[in-house]
Amino acid sequence: MAIVELTDVTKTYHLGDVDVHALRGVTLNIEAGEFVAIMGASGSGKSTLMNILGCLDTPTSGEYRLAGQPVSRLGSDALAGIRNGTLGFVFQSFNLLSRTDALENVELPLLYADVPAAERRARAREALERVGLGERLHHHPNQMSGGQQQRVAIARALVSRPKVILADEPTGNLDSETSIEVMTLFQDLFATGITILLVTHEPDIANFAGRVVSMKDGRVRSDQRRQPDDARAALARERAQRAAEQAEHTA
Repeated sequence: MAIVELTDVTKTYHLGDVDVHALRGVTLNIEAGEFVAIMGASGSGKSTLMNILGCLDTPTSGEYRLAGQPVSRLGSDALAGIRNGTLGFVFQSFNLLSRTDALENVELPLLYADVPAAERRARAREALERVGLGERLHHHPNQMSGGQQQRVAIARALVSRPKVILADEPTGNLDSETSIEVMTLFQDLFATGITILLVTHEPDIANFAGRVVSMKDGRVRSDQRRQPDDARAALARERAQRAAEQAEHTA
């Protein structure tokens, strides 16, 4: 069953006397449980597409159905409800509150959804343990590495128990080894049945997805399914290479 259905979706922005056609008739179906990477250069339309998929923006024309529900013409309140109940978001810049510890950062979506405090705390703890941060519950962002901060952001996306995780350049601020660690986590989540949509400009990151959609000039230029690279094996190779380089430098 398709969880994401886009049919001839366009998006036009009016900037003074100029019309900018960000999307030009995008048709795309994504099945529940797929891991899809969306690629494209700056201006290709991938960010606009992600905003529409995340119910942060609406199409100028065309139809968008999410989990069977038509959402193209819904108002802001209805879209906010769908975002909170169906979607989880991970961003390049982490977007964590600096004066708030990991547990409280992860609780935030549930706070906005009026979930009782005891349940919020239990679900936030569970999400952090799921991403390997069970011993960092009360650490603040400035006490964590970039990779750990991104894990907190992923836990925050998971705490609402979404059907779909949208990740916008989630490795953009990370080094190569930490990037692969994050992709290992995404592959683990994908294995549990969560649909993952990942925007990236890095081909080696896209290779960890089982499907790569390439955008250009507001259109889908290619859509390929492939055997994904194994992130855990890639991480082992990366660490071995780094250890060898350190040993050579020491010698």
